[in-house]
Amino acid sequence: MTQRPTTPVEVRKIQVADHKRVADVLGRAFDDDPVMNFIAKQDARRSQRIRKVMDIALRNMTFPYGETFVAGGYEGAALWNPPNGRPHGLLSDLRMLPGFISVAGLTRLPKLMATLNVMEKKHPKDPHYYLLALGVDPDHQGQGIGTQLMAPILERCDAEGSPAYLESSKERNVPLYERNGFQVTEQLELPNGGPPVWLMWRDPK
Repeated sequence: MTQRPTTPVEVRKIQVADHKRVADVLGRAFDDDPVMNFIAKQDARRSQRIRKVMDIALRNMTFPYGETFVAGGYEGAALWNPPNGRPHGLLSDLRMLPGFISVAGLTRLPKLMATLNVMEKKHPKDPHYYLLALGVDPDHQGQGIGTQLMAPILERCDAEGSPAYLESSKERNVPLYERNGFQVTEQLELPNGGPPVWLMWRDPK
């Protein structure tokens, strides 16, 4: 990805009133994402289904734990879990099953659940900050906004001596995360013919 000059943005905590616009921008950011398109039913509502994944990730998996950030003009957002925040695991995700069905449909639901299961098995057990999703609107990508969105938590990681973890579903985004201190620990091939995912870990500075 070509890096254009940095565009400064205000980064602030997401509020309830922001939810719709945050889900919208993340839906656009992940519209071409290989993993999202592997698990989402490919029909006329494909884009809405991907937005639904982002809405679930925000409302159920990250926002209640207090570490979600948005660029002031809704150019992008970062969704984190703090150490010992949301419980991870297939059982903890089953309560979101109705939403998952609306995303995948019954035919792709096994792919979605298998993807969640294998990624959960790889999820580190040591306490860490987990970047569940980072997305920047396609019109604003390559301007340093992703780095600015990660900064509040990465600065906290360094101050606290806490590591961080993420899964990158696009190889072209790996250099962005490497510039911010993450290193690839494994390239994971998802089951059932799924795309690769790059597992990345960051030790505090």
